[in-house]
Amino acid sequence: MKIDVPNYGTVEFESVLFDLNGTLGTSGEVPEDVKRLLEKLADKYTVVVLSADTFGTLEREFEGLPVRIERVSNGEEKAEIAKGYAPYVAVGNGNNDVAMMESAELAFCVIGEEGATVDAMLAADIVVKDVKGAIKMLLDERKLIATLRG
Repeated sequence: MKIDVPNYGTVEFESVLFDLNGTLGTSGEVPEDVKRLLEKLADKYTVVVLSADTFGTLEREFEGLPVRIERVSNGEEKAEIAKGYAPYVAVGNGNNDVAMMESAELAFCVIGEEGATVDAMLAADIVVKDVKGAIKMLLDERKLIATLRG
């Protein structure tokens, strides 16, 4: 996808990479409405979830969904795996997401129930109150343009 944003530039990406805990869900659980939005997003982009799987729910939460799952042990590994999906959009909230976000064409920081780190916010192009806001912007590029335009 290529999006021309007035007075900002061109944003081009093929994949959307998500952190799990604190971003897509809390305590390893992803709400059903978020799963439905991920299904819609997967119609347009390659959707990937990168997680250390702290709560042991990674496979169960995404079973049957059109998303790729990548297990990672730390932020450095997450960033390295992310490079294989370039060009990409990153969606995260924590310190272990920062390197992935910094290498992204576009980065969202989600300030959800589990909060977000200052470094993740500084690495973001857009800060949203929940992951649904980020996904809805990616589903309707006009929302991205409205937020990013200079």
